[in-house]
Amino acid sequence: MITKEVNDWIRKVETRNYSSWDIMEEFARFHKYLSKEEVLHIKKRLEKSIKR
Repeated sequence: MITKEVNDWIRKVETRNYSSWDIMEEFARFHKYLSKEEVLHIKKRLEKSIKR
């Protein structure tokens, strides 16, 4: 299950409130707790935000 912290991270990435380094650093901290399906969901959501 995607937690509130992960959702907050996604929102910050979508609104570009992070540097590239900070994005990857924080993702590395919590990615090991996510299932493959959750990672794919995050990827799709971020791809949609980039296409806007």
